[in-house]
Amino acid sequence: MTAATNARLRDAKTKKIRQFITPEGVDLELKIASSGLRLGALIIDLTLISLLLLAFLLLMAWIGFASRSDIAEVVWMLGAFVLRTFWFIGFELGQRAATPGKRLMGIRVVARDGGRLTADAVVARNLIRELELFLPLMMIGNGMSEDAVSGWTVLAGVLWSLTLSLFLLFNRDRMRMGDLIAGTWVVMAQRVKLDADIATGGEPAGAMQFSEAELSVYGIFELQELERVLRGRDARAMREVADTIRGKIGRPVAEEDDVFLLSYYRQLKARLERKLLFGKRREDKYASD
Repeated sequence: MTAATNARLRDAKTKKIRQFITPEGVDLELKIASSGLRLGALIIDLTLISLLLLAFLLLMAWIGFASRSDIAEVVWMLGAFVLRTFWFIGFELGQRAATPGKRLMGIRVVARDGGRLTADAVVARNLIRELELFLPLMMIGNGMSEDAVSGWTVLAGVLWSLTLSLFLLFNRDRMRMGDLIAGTWVVMAQRVKLDADIATGGEPAGAMQFSEAELSVYGIFELQELERVLRGRDARAMREVADTIRGKIGRPVAEEDDVFLLSYYRQLKARLERKLLFGKRREDKYASD
């Protein structure tokens, strides 16, 4: 590989990096997901949704709705809308902020301001997809099946969907119209596997790095509570604790909660153990360091 090729690869990789700077001056980096990964995630999700809709159609046929074609079509279209809408919204409001397709592709949704994803943002970014892709194509498909649309109307609808769907190719942050309106990014997800002994082993790939000031706000008691939460693996508890720590040290939400908590736990434990070597012991966050 030539030097010029290496330089181009480094430049391309750098262009995908977005940074947050905490009040303590610590740089946090996020890597924007590529359009190819996003397309792959969408294809996986649509495939899973289609399989569920097929099962739904077979169920309707079994209970007799299929004999009344008009009712079956209305019920199927309503089911398709509800399923695909709540599929994306429901999964992205979860702890991992990602649909099954996104998880398989290793990507997730984050708020551009570094905060926790809100329901408003997730709903907005996914309802815009209806205008971008699903509604125009469904209207064209229904019109064509009834021979009620002209070729020009079909072309206009396809161009509309392509223009809005390919918007992400023409901005550096790879944002859909939904991302632009909702204030979100789709980024590479950071994953971690919890060890049998969560304090052992090296830092996982993509682990957060914390400054001395960020680690000094908690003591032994909080470390023990954090270990209990990590071992419990309760998504709600982990979210609450992660948000509490982030708020205390001034960190944005830029990674999954388990990655954040495990990284913080390991580094806090290492810091407290170093202090104990010199005879210093801090019981909790209220004790002086």
